[in-house]
Amino acid sequence: MSQLRTTPRPGPNAWWVGFVCGMATFVDTGVTTGVPIALVLFQAFSPGAPGLTANEVGLLTGALTAGVAIGSLLGGRLGDRWGRRTVFIATMALILVGAVTPFIGVSLLSLLVGIALIGIGVGADLPVALATISEAAKDRNRGKILVFSNLLGGFGILLAVLLAINFGASGPTGGLIIFGTFGAIALGVLLLRLTIPESAVWLAARDERRAGIHTVRAERGRLRDFGRAPYRRSFLTLIGFYTLAAMATSVAGSFGTFVAVNVTHASIAEYNSWTILAMPAAIVGALWFMAVVDTKLRMSYYVIGAIGVVVANLLPVLLGFSLPALIISTVATVFFGAFCFETIMKVWTQESFPTMLRATAQGTVYAVSRFATAGLNVVTPALVVLNPGALYIGVSILAAAGFLVGWLGFRRNVRNEFDLESELVTAPSVAVTTNPAH
Repeated sequence: MSQLRTTPRPGPNAWWVGFVCGMATFVDTGVTTGVPIALVLFQAFSPGAPGLTANEVGLLTGALTAGVAIGSLLGGRLGDRWGRRTVFIATMALILVGAVTPFIGVSLLSLLVGIALIGIGVGADLPVALATISEAAKDRNRGKILVFSNLLGGFGILLAVLLAINFGASGPTGGLIIFGTFGAIALGVLLLRLTIPESAVWLAARDERRAGIHTVRAERGRLRDFGRAPYRRSFLTLIGFYTLAAMATSVAGSFGTFVAVNVTHASIAEYNSWTILAMPAAIVGALWFMAVVDTKLRMSYYVIGAIGVVVANLLPVLLGFSLPALIISTVATVFFGAFCFETIMKVWTQESFPTMLRATAQGTVYAVSRFATAGLNVVTPALVVLNPGALYIGVSILAAAGFLVGWLGFRRNVRNEFDLESELVTAPSVAVTTNPAH
């Protein structure tokens, strides 16, 4: 017998797992959109007035992104070693604590502590949540459920936008409301997480490892495996593709409100009232991609989406920095990004690595991209003020380079580790053959 169990343990419905664990993406996009808006509400708009300076806004935004990066490294590895459930319950509790911290006092120090905790919690939560989703699903619906979980991120953005519309003129009080709202959501998600058992696939890998059974999923769990075939190409491709693309999209995603207020001189409520149009665009794009992600059309739609995102980033430069140009750019980026950015990265990552490397790989991809994005975020406010046109041209070039890396790495990829990881190997160092029929 090659395995300790011939059939997986009964588990909850895969779509329920996708919803509960997919709320990690909801919280991720919600806080990465909402916190920068809250920071603008804490901003001092005249010299000597109480509040944050533009450089402090950049520093705190960078701290959020750096926290996500650190958390991704920690959470991914701990999720592979200790189990998915233990980590994703602890991380949601950490987000809750971080969201409450600013109520102690709206100062640079208290905001830095709270935002760092939120970032670490979000970063650590995402890899294990996504691994749990993919391991609860089947080949026929894995891509669809991952797309669905990513769609929840659109609702996180929507919530942040609605908060900005309703409390954008409330100053620091509005900022506290944003933090409090996401704290309440973290509490609700934490309670829902208690209904999700440990991944049956992870339990099988753990038991096989303990029993000395040499399956792929039991043996392939060392960090050095990322540097070996067949995982090296996918690992390097994912890091290069997602890092460049994430840096490019972070300007519009994290600083759209900052650009609107400081370049076009629109109000927070006015800008966010229009960006709500991105929600139906996100839904249409996600539903469209759900229909093709588990088919051979996946890469064709990736190419279409990549071209669309690059062009969308150039629109404010071509049309001039006005409120309509920013809105059109944002909506187009969200729609086309559904085919070529976050979702496809998650699908590729989940399919490319075995159980004991899956969350680590996902966390590492997130970590590298967030560290790079954090560095850009720190200087983005200054670059916006200095020359917004040059900044948007630069991020368009980054996006194009990232999408090209993804295309080169996965245009002929037919490997799906879920089809291979239960196979026996004679020793941990033996390479795994690809299933050409998949």
